[in-house]
Amino acid sequence: MDELILPLIYGGEELELPIKMYAYGYTFRVEVLIGETAVIFEPDEEGSYRALADKAVNVGLLRAIAVELEKLR
Repeated sequence: MDELILPLIYGGEELELPIKMYAYGYTFRVEVLIGETAVIFEPDEEGSYRALADKAVNVGLLRAIAVELEKLR
């Protein structure tokens, strides 16, 4: 599993978030490291991304990441 960088502009700040993509059953998941928190993005039934996290993460940032991930498809 290779680590990639997802460039993102959020809140006027340029971010470079490390991501890892991997197969998960019949689908895939993308792990995005936000600070020290790993957030898993996976496609839902409608093809949009949902985020799974153990800690509270800014919802606006999660939406911005999902938009950037959609561009990679």
